[in-house]
Amino acid sequence: MENLSSYTLLLISLFILIVLGGLLLLIIDKSEKVNKLRASLTKLKKSFNNLDEQAKLIVKTDLDLNKAQEELDKRLGGLDALQKISHLISTTLDENEIFTRLQDALRTTLNFEKNLILIYDEEKNLHSRVVLGFADENTPTIIADLEKDSGLIDSCQKGQTFSSINCPKPRRNYINQLLGVEHFVLAPILSQKGIIGVVFVGNRSNAAGITAGDEELISILASQIGQTLENARLFEQVFRSQQILEAKVHDRTNQLESALKEVQNISKTKSEFVSAVSHELRTPLTSIKGYASILMAGKLGNVPDQVRKRLEKINTHSDNLVKLINDLLDISRIESGRFEMKINKCNLVTMIDNIRDLLTPQMKEKGIQWAEDIDGAIPEMMLDSSQAERIFINLISNAIKFTPKNGTISVNARLNNGVVTVEVSDTGIGISDEDIARLFDEFFRVDNQINQNVKGTGLGLSLAKKIVEAHKGRMWITSKVNEGTTFHFTLPVEQSSTDNIPDGSETEPA
Repeated sequence: MENLSSYTLLLISLFILIVLGGLLLLIIDKSEKVNKLRASLTKLKKSFNNLDEQAKLIVKTDLDLNKAQEELDKRLGGLDALQKISHLISTTLDENEIFTRLQDALRTTLNFEKNLILIYDEEKNLHSRVVLGFADENTPTIIADLEKDSGLIDSCQKGQTFSSINCPKPRRNYINQLLGVEHFVLAPILSQKGIIGVVFVGNRSNAAGITAGDEELISILASQIGQTLENARLFEQVFRSQQILEAKVHDRTNQLESALKEVQNISKTKSEFVSAVSHELRTPLTSIKGYASILMAGKLGNVPDQVRKRLEKINTHSDNLVKLINDLLDISRIESGRFEMKINKCNLVTMIDNIRDLLTPQMKEKGIQWAEDIDGAIPEMMLDSSQAERIFINLISNAIKFTPKNGTISVNARLNNGVVTVEVSDTGIGISDEDIARLFDEFFRVDNQINQNVKGTGLGLSLAKKIVEAHKGRMWITSKVNEGTTFHFTLPVEQSSTDNIPDGSETEPA
């Protein structure tokens, strides 16, 4: 019995040990799970903290992006407004209209409570041109205080822009108090000559603050205003100068027209006088020449040799006077438009050959060589042959007179587009530029030794030029002193048989 009890106790103890062991194992297992759960919880807390930090960063980034978007939108709106204002003020050159448009644009576009544009006059005094949000009685005080602030003006002169976000505190407080604002931008209006004014915009403390974009916007606007005002003032100066110039040109034109009329009247009077005198001289000259011829013919008795020589001189001088009178009459008719040409077909080569034969004795006397180069393509020309011959006679005779012994006279002619260009050249003493300018004047003779020893009227070249112009041509001269002279003139191949001689007003080429 006693043994049975011991055995029972042993079994009970063993059972208890088994149960305790199981419980111990269960406790150990649960402890491991708890530790694992605790580790997981720690990881979860750490992940949650990371997520919280990221969420805060996202929120902050979103706020920054929203703020940046707002600033960007504001800048885009400001640039759009600036573009509209720039277009408005750049499409007029009237200074008063520029400020009228600026005032309307600032009132409706930029949305600042206070706007002020001040401009310097010629005496460097500031004047208000745009005033919005200020009482009229306060503006003179603001202008007076700004003009006294040399430091502010000097900084503006250097291109510095002041604003409530970049201005030193003392300066910011001064501007705040002066202009009655909390937020502001003050930018100089500059031109090539320096500062010409200032632009001010601002808001009170209960309104939106100033941003860097606002500062940049107003600075650009001030530059645009300066450029537009400079263009307008430059245009005004040019316009005034043009008006003054037009007035001077008008006065001078009237003076020239009056002088021209006077010259034309004088020229007409001269031509009429020359014509009348020439006609009056013709009759006595004809009588003198006739009586001289009768005496020389011996119809009134024998004439001694000494008397005959003097009669021959009378006859020669009479011929010279008749030629002079004929030249004067022709020039008079040409200038008055009463000279009619007799146009007919002429062969230029034949005409030049005839004149060469006529003047050959004079050329042989001085041993002058003749050179001729005539374009074979020149057809028969429509000319007044007798007048055309006078052109060549006068020019070649002039060349003979001024060409030294054993010199050369050349006559060249070329056809180009229905116009013949003729050149009569010599190897004579040449003509100075000063004398060339007057060579076609009536009665003008170059002051040289040849002209001092050879008599002449000074009408031959003037008459030749007028005859050329009668044929719708022109004449000019090229010359080098001591090398020779060339007379150039043009003659159209075709002429109308009813053309009258013109007034010779065409300008010769240089």
